[in-house]
Amino acid sequence: MKAIRRFTVRPVLPDDLRPLSDLARNLRWSWHTETRELFQFVDPDGWRAAGEDPVRLLGTVSAARLDSLAQDRRFLRRLATAAADLDDYLHGRRWYQEQGGELPSAIGYFSPEFGITAALPQYSGGLGILAGDHLKSASDLGVPLIGVGLLYRHGYFRQSLSRDGWQQEHYPLLDPNELPVSLLREADGSPARVSLALPGGRALHATIWQARVGRVPLLMLDSDVEENAPGERDVTDRLYGGGSEHRLLQEMLLGIGGVRALRTYCRLTGHPEPEVFHTNEGHAGFLGLERIRELAGQGLEFDAALESVRAGTVFTTHTPVPAGIDRFDRELVARHLGDDGELPGVDVEKILRLGMETYPGGEPNLFNMAVMGLRLAQRANGVSTLHGAVSREMFAGLWPGFDPQEVPITSVTNGVHAPTWVAPEVFRLGARQIGAGRTEDALTVGGSERWDAVADIPDAEIWELRRELREQLVTEARERLRASWRQRGAGSAELGWIDGVLSPDVLTIGFARRVPSYKRLTLMLRDRDRLMELLLHPTRPVQIVVAGKAHPADDGGKRLVQELVRFADDPRVRHRIVFLPDYGMGMAKKLYPGCDVWLNNPLRPLEACGTSGMKAALNGCLNLSVLDGWWDEWFEPDFGWAIPTADGSATDEDRRDELEANALYDLIEDRVAPRFYERGTSDLPDRWIEMVRGTLTTLGPKVLAGRMVRDYVTRLYAPAAAAHRVLEPSTAGELARWKARVRGAWPRVAVDHVEALAPAAAAPGGTAELGSTLALRVRVALGELGPDDVEVQAVAGRVDAADTIADAAAFPLKPTGGPDLEGRWMYEGPLALDRTGPFGYTVRVLPAHPHLATHAELGLVAGPTEATGEGAGVLMR
Repeated sequence: MKAIRRFTVRPVLPDDLRPLSDLARNLRWSWHTETRELFQFVDPDGWRAAGEDPVRLLGTVSAARLDSLAQDRRFLRRLATAAADLDDYLHGRRWYQEQGGELPSAIGYFSPEFGITAALPQYSGGLGILAGDHLKSASDLGVPLIGVGLLYRHGYFRQSLSRDGWQQEHYPLLDPNELPVSLLREADGSPARVSLALPGGRALHATIWQARVGRVPLLMLDSDVEENAPGERDVTDRLYGGGSEHRLLQEMLLGIGGVRALRTYCRLTGHPEPEVFHTNEGHAGFLGLERIRELAGQGLEFDAALESVRAGTVFTTHTPVPAGIDRFDRELVARHLGDDGELPGVDVEKILRLGMETYPGGEPNLFNMAVMGLRLAQRANGVSTLHGAVSREMFAGLWPGFDPQEVPITSVTNGVHAPTWVAPEVFRLGARQIGAGRTEDALTVGGSERWDAVADIPDAEIWELRRELREQLVTEARERLRASWRQRGAGSAELGWIDGVLSPDVLTIGFARRVPSYKRLTLMLRDRDRLMELLLHPTRPVQIVVAGKAHPADDGGKRLVQELVRFADDPRVRHRIVFLPDYGMGMAKKLYPGCDVWLNNPLRPLEACGTSGMKAALNGCLNLSVLDGWWDEWFEPDFGWAIPTADGSATDEDRRDELEANALYDLIEDRVAPRFYERGTSDLPDRWIEMVRGTLTTLGPKVLAGRMVRDYVTRLYAPAAAAHRVLEPSTAGELARWKARVRGAWPRVAVDHVEALAPAAAAPGGTAELGSTLALRVRVALGELGPDDVEVQAVAGRVDAADTIADAAAFPLKPTGGPDLEGRWMYEGPLALDRTGPFGYTVRVLPAHPHLATHAELGLVAGPTEATGEGAGVLMR
């Protein structure tokens, strides 16, 4: 018989063991080794059975065991030490509190998914893991972040395989009462709620669950409440599920409901209100509309409210392809955000204009969430240097007249939370070298350019550590493979071969990630005979561990999984290549440390960052990757290999795959495997160990989430907070009126004439000497604007055969005197000829205001025409 209702009966902890509850309810245990070891000691078998989740563990441990622990003085001392350590962590001064300047009092961080721990399965892939690492590192640094997301009752799917290798999805129901979360409650004890109005007089209600991620609260909205109709109860059913309207409601609840949940949390707890709102990808973009509604309720007009909101908003884009962006039908958005839905009183046409693709090639009837995110944020970034460049190209249409390199999208390269992803054995090796405290600081705060102490670790210790981690992966892989084959219908009698799968002494390559087509899961299968030769080489064999999930609606991705699984099922190679289903954080923590080489072969430049290789690198694993994402930025031959890319415009996709697969095979056969198996005088792979040492020394400090969050604080959060403070209502209104005036007057702004006074050292024939100076005189028409409204610039640099300026530098020119009789202004200034070779310049007029983050903010520029004057062309050849 099936139960009609399910709930959890929790044991009553003896008074001396009460701190266990606090330790279990704060997710710091997920990255704090001593706390995890404490819970493992409570019940070693139960710890494994509970999926290493202390909340579940405490729900199953026997009363007799608890009584025994309450009498165990040694355990009580360990418990008291762990509780005191957590208290110091939560309330002590950390990096953020030691910084000078006016930093934000709080930051709201909104994301559709958060990967904190496998015990809270609210993530699907890199975006969620990155968001989780961002929260954890903010906690370590003391950054006053508040996370905001959704609580999905089914989370993301669990993956298994059919007998023929086809991916199957399962959506286990999650009971929040069994998760490390608690309801946010009003002062009277009732659950705190937020509500959104829906068309037709309906409403969407949600409760607010809170997870404690160290010092950082994470608020998650849950629509599965009795007041909702069945359709509304299912809004937070699963991550990235449902059709277009379902996704729109999820994103409205995340953005609009999330701001309301955050306000409720601050009201109930006294936490400072955020000065900065960070939108992690476009899914959360509606948060800006809710903040506009708040300000409109205080009497601000829409345009003034928009300026105030933009000043304090940071938008991070994670996708390098337009297809990865959520876009909704214009009428669907209008129906839900008009007077009959949410945000009544806010002009729906102005809302729609924020998301319209008003650029060449855009779809006028679609509402683009990334476009809205960029228009609602004064500061935006990609997640690696290359991705920043790709994003500037992709969104350049929003800033017409500007070259892509001037599009105001910067980049902050992602990082990973080292205490989460570094194996305890690696941490202990560092602690033996420099002490536990310094090792913890190095992994959390970072700040040093190199970890030079790694140089003092003996080769033998490094190699023994690598073998130990590889052996742990082999054990884990065999257990998971056996469980997978049982799920596929195999009996025990036919699984004896699994005991011989993988070897702790064979070069191990890892490949694990989501399975969209651009990540090319099956590139390794391009030439199967050659791959078999690599796997079965008599003296330099290779073994490969593969994992990954295809999106439930992506049959193409599922076919890739099936193709890989069928190859791995071949009795000739199944001891050398395995596919492990149900890739998640629990598996990853064994997979990254246990591999010798981490493989990444996406289609360049479609990998925005790709943090899995960072996690592997922190454990001494070497990267073998296409130069994409972070690897394009930090690759050095001393600690890894770059797979050449065949990305010429004349190369079709099939030919490209063939060329890059052959390059991959060549690298493994000729360079990777020989270096791994080559032995020096002490019977150790000296050159391999040196590459491991180089990875830890040089890459380690760069790939930290601590470095990433510090970059966000100094480069984005602090400037956003300063801009937010300046733009109080009257100033925001003044800026909005100024922008409207400039936009209206801009059609009459023009460069009338450019005159160049040749340098004294100029030689005949259009040449000049390095170090000489060119005097420019420029006449501009400003219409109804004045010199205080604009900046006139000379832009100069090297030029190509088409006279396009590269590596351009801008030099402001100054007005001389007042306007002439026709209202035109003269500007003058020197232009230093500071580089040799073909050199050119142009001039332009840009809007200028002290509250603009960049000159490109309005997307307005006026330059010379062909008839403007002789000086507007190339100066030197």
